[in-house]
Amino acid sequence: MILSPFVTFKIPKNMSHFSNIKTQIRNLTSLKAALDDMGIDWKEGPHTVRGYKGQTRTAEIVVEQNNNYDIGFSWNGSEYELIADLQYWQQPLSVDGFLKKVTQGYALHTILDESSKQGFQVAQQQKNEDGSIRLVVQRWSA
Repeated sequence: MILSPFVTFKIPKNMSHFSNIKTQIRNLTSLKAALDDMGIDWKEGPHTVRGYKGQTRTAEIVVEQNNNYDIGFSWNGSEYELIADLQYWQQPLSVDGFLKKVTQGYALHTILDESSKQGFQVAQQQKNEDGSIRLVVQRWSA
């Protein structure tokens, strides 16, 4: 018996090019503030994320790219996932670099918000040479 070295695959028409990348981002307000800090122009959704061959997804935050392939942040029930066709990524930072920067800004804004709710004020905020942020908060008690 001779087996053919060729295999034929039938790819479904609805097969998606989108990648979903999990994050630890749960607060939409802090996500928006982090994107603002990065100078990212974003749209609030629900809004359509454009992908390969007209495929679309819906996301709460969408970053439109000049190449007509968007980046989105979509709520999955427990966190916001980054949704994009990574083949058409068109940002100054790599996907990993982008997510690290967004996550750092998100963490900063979440800490600032929670600290403020508990009566703390920022005494000092400093960006270190390694890119980390040093934050000192204080609260006066009577």
